[in-house]
Amino acid sequence: MNLAVLIPIAGIAGGVAIMWMCFKYLELRITGRKALDDVARETAEKKRLEARVAILERIVTDRGIQTADQIDALVERDALDRESEQVR
Repeated sequence: MNLAVLIPIAGIAGGVAIMWMCFKYLELRITGRKALDDVARETAEKKRLEARVAILERIVTDRGIQTADQIDALVERDALDRESEQVR
């Protein structure tokens, strides 16, 4: 049997394998970037919600006349946050 025929076949198969690995590597990099973007967005949302909960806890525990003013300020701040998010 002549093994010389296998040399070009092995070269072609090796080239195809290298191209497939390069494609998978680029695909994983893109997936990793998307995951990092999602984590950053979720972290920012979590911080925003934690700040809002802290304000609400402070409002609930406060028994003064300032409660209505603080609720109004929170509503205004929430409206400003929504406007700034729509700009982005």
